[in-house]
Amino acid sequence: MTDIVKTVKSIMSEVLEINESQINSDSNSKNIESWDSLNHMNLIVSLEENYDVEIDEEDIPKLMSFQSLVEIIEKLKNEL
Repeated sequence: MTDIVKTVKSIMSEVLEINESQINSDSNSKNIESWDSLNHMNLIVSLEENYDVEIDEEDIPKLMSFQSLVEIIEKLKNEL
């Protein structure tokens, strides 16, 4: 498990108030009850602050799964 995967999982756990063990590659806004629109934005902001990156506004609505969040962070970190 990469550091990004661990950190995204930790942030998701904190923001969505769920146990890290409940988060896996299939986790998304449809199968995590607490992942509503407000928590989605809290998640984006927390990731941006933690990684000191800015996620493009156009991408935010597409980032509705654990896997997509990990991928965007990896992409943005590689661009630095």
